[in-house]
Amino acid sequence: MSAQNIVTPSAEGLAASARAASKRGLPPVHKWNPPFCGDLDMRIARDGTWFYLGTPIGRFELVRLFSSILRKDGDKYFLVTPVEKVGITVDDAPFVATDFEATGTGRDQQLTFTTHVGDSATAGPDHPIRVERDPDTGEPSPYVLIRANLEALIDRKSFYRLVDLGAHHDGWFGLWSSGTFFPIIPSDELPS
Repeated sequence: MSAQNIVTPSAEGLAASARAASKRGLPPVHKWNPPFCGDLDMRIARDGTWFYLGTPIGRFELVRLFSSILRKDGDKYFLVTPVEKVGITVDDAPFVATDFEATGTGRDQQLTFTTHVGDSATAGPDHPIRVERDPDTGEPSPYVLIRANLEALIDRKSFYRLVDLGAHHDGWFGLWSSGTFFPIIPSDELPS
């Protein structure tokens, strides 16, 4: 292949392709298998801020557009269009759950999360909640699956509100949503 035929990925080109592909909701990125075109200097920080060439992307519409073509394959993240696939860096989870709504109680409770890019998901068998604890500090990092291998880190204020809704079940303290129990911490490890 000659040097003239090599495609250099750009944020502008990806944005144009994403706009065209997302005319009717989320694009079907799981169905696309374009060639890998290299890595793009784009990063999603732990707080959900998107950076391009080291500068925060300040336009919500552009961040939302890029988030609509995000895919995770294995442990790597990509922006995918029908014609190109570029790698990006994600510090933790690609989304941040900034709020939630709780309806019902006990086993009938439903927890519906909203992310910083406007996605929503109701926790349940298809959208599990999981909590990782830092091995050194014990600090919890809670996540909810939003779509196709893409999780949201649940922000601190929402997590504190969730803990207020927690219950004990089978030796664990955790949360009910959509008839599923999601363990957070063993009951015997909670401070008295």
